[in-house]
Amino acid sequence: MPTPQKTAIVTGAASGLGRAMALGLADAGFNVIAVDLNADGLGTLPAPIAPLNADLAQPDSFERIAAETITRFGGIDVLVNNAGIGQAAIRPDQRSHPIRFWHITPEQWQRFVTINATAPILMSRAVLPHMLQANSGRIITVTTSLGTMVRAGHLLYGSSKAALESSMAVLAADLAGTEVTANVLVPGGTTDTPLVGAQAGDRSKMLRPEIMLPPLLWLVSDQAAGVSGRRFIAADWDASRPAPQAAEAAGAPVAWLSIARMPIEPGP
Repeated sequence: MPTPQKTAIVTGAASGLGRAMALGLADAGFNVIAVDLNADGLGTLPAPIAPLNADLAQPDSFERIAAETITRFGGIDVLVNNAGIGQAAIRPDQRSHPIRFWHITPEQWQRFVTINATAPILMSRAVLPHMLQANSGRIITVTTSLGTMVRAGHLLYGSSKAALESSMAVLAADLAGTEVTANVLVPGGTTDTPLVGAQAGDRSKMLRPEIMLPPLLWLVSDQAAGVSGRRFIAADWDASRPAPQAAEAAGAPVAWLSIARMPIEPGP
């Protein structure tokens, strides 16, 4: 009997990193549900990738995405939390004219937290019952470089992504003992995507979105079945080495676990 085709959901799949990852997973034989608010961009993705127009700022989107994926393909094996918003959406010249802490509005802060932090948590929450029931699943989340989380002028993007990084560390810990894994994947530098904006610098010197594919395809493979609670930097992935060696060199504990200590707590 042939092995059933696996199914992946990729959010933010109309352009940039998400598009590259959706195409890479489809080429690797996955059924792919490509989720994005940009319906026109989704329409340019080739068959058999299945477009699904959704606004991840709306609380009812997550269960609908999971339900439509189950209806269409019968299961959910992989979730790639990629959708996000960058600071160029607030100020196109934000790299030369930084958005200082005191410049932001409450509405801007809420928007970034909703899209960059809350939406991936709720998307993970929507797929987890299906993965746990199947006793199998991979959740891969795109955050950002740790340095960006503390960089001057990056409160909106850096802090919202830091919250997402923390949530993935908690998720991986909560999933210990299951066959569902949670890991973080970042490009490792400025990447040529719409998120960075038109004034981000010389695009020929930026990383390419396809840099995500070697670590992504390893993370969804059988080789990575026991790998959880790790963050991988795509720019550090040496595709000339065997994948486990490349993963060891490009990986580290998710979030700040390498320096974290648990708090002192009272005994019973």
